[in-house]
Amino acid sequence: MISGDTIIFTLMLIVSINLARYLTALRSLIYVMREAHPLLYQQVDGGGFFTTHGNVMKQVRLFHYIKDREYLHHHDPVFMSKCTKVRELFILFVALIAVTLFASFLV
Repeated sequence: MISGDTIIFTLMLIVSINLARYLTALRSLIYVMREAHPLLYQQVDGGGFFTTHGNVMKQVRLFHYIKDREYLHHHDPVFMSKCTKVRELFILFVALIAVTLFASFLV
């Protein structure tokens, strides 16, 4: 029989790996955004996005841009695919967090 601690540890490991994938995809999106959508890059503080003094309200702007799928009207297919990947990885990350929390209350 598998112990509850093993299940929770495994779920936390999977969440950590997917968080790393999400952050890597987000960094890649911001890099592509510099050329594909310079105005949005400035609006979300692209240069200071991952710094400790980054503006949270500007980061929320990128969240709403991706959540509302405003990128579907963009002309660059690479930028659109990066936005889609970031959105899908964020949804996966949130779902895995929910499963992990649910499993931790059951065990």
